[in-house]
Amino acid sequence: MKPILPGAPWLVAHRSMLGVNRPYPLTLNGRDYVLWQNTSGEISALSNICPHMQAPLSKGWICQERNTIACPFHALEFDGLGRLFRDGELSRTSFIEPLKLIVDGDFIWTYGGFQPQLPVPDLHQKVANDYDFLGVTAQKSIQSDFLSCLKINYDHNHQNGTHREFFKCKSCRSEFIEKEGIYAKVSQVVEKDDYTPEEIAENPMLGAIPDVMNNFLEYVFPSTQFFCLQSPEVQTYQGHILYPETENRTQTFILLYAKFSDPSLKPVMKDSLLHAASIVVQQDTQCLESLYPRQTPKIHLPNEDIMVYAEALYNNWEGAPVI
Repeated sequence: MKPILPGAPWLVAHRSMLGVNRPYPLTLNGRDYVLWQNTSGEISALSNICPHMQAPLSKGWICQERNTIACPFHALEFDGLGRLFRDGELSRTSFIEPLKLIVDGDFIWTYGGFQPQLPVPDLHQKVANDYDFLGVTAQKSIQSDFLSCLKINYDHNHQNGTHREFFKCKSCRSEFIEKEGIYAKVSQVVEKDDYTPEEIAENPMLGAIPDVMNNFLEYVFPSTQFFCLQSPEVQTYQGHILYPETENRTQTFILLYAKFSDPSLKPVMKDSLLHAASIVVQQDTQCLESLYPRQTPKIHLPNEDIMVYAEALYNNWEGAPVI
């Protein structure tokens, strides 16, 4: 496949997603890889294809004492540099191509083997320093092209349709606060209808949402949208992450952070917040996977300048500066 946005930094995992001594499969721009984390926190990444008879290494296991991955077919072992372990020693040459990673705290980034065009953004680490990490949710492979998935994160109108029952949105006004290169900050004012007591009982986080929400969103093209919901009880930072698996398949997950006015609210609201975030992605996925092939829009809505900005960055990618 023709690579999508070659040279972009892709956030492919949070450390908590890998577990310990467990193969973690990953597809990026049409190529399959396997990652694993040992007990010391060291993370390795290789092409997922065993060079012997092309079995997927991610179906194998980790040999803890040597920090190698074993092929599920013939139990051949390879270290993080792709060297074969046999007869008690490592080969001098590598048989498998490693995937170069940039590990920034708990965040695992890669350029997927391409020359970097942009630096790894620092926004994620700033959020992690200031907010409590609640967990990862909504991890899934969407059967849709990357641009369509990207645009829905910059679309400030689809809550009126896609999320109408969940958000009960009556109106939404959005505008740029800041826009510089690949970074943008957007303010959003949303008016909503009231939730019923039954709805709040089923999902307690709904009770924390005010009738008028003064939210803001931070974007770092192309991988990240942080949605910040502010209420008297809790302020959430909800990081929507994207990367292209293939031409028509996009991986997504959410990193959820929060600050609570009362620490005792955290155990009460944590699961509810994670569940609510997953519902948003589920509804977006249902929409994206039902779209007809792309055509030029004949109708335009308010707030679309934010989405147009993202699409322009995508279409102009070849001119991105090399770092």
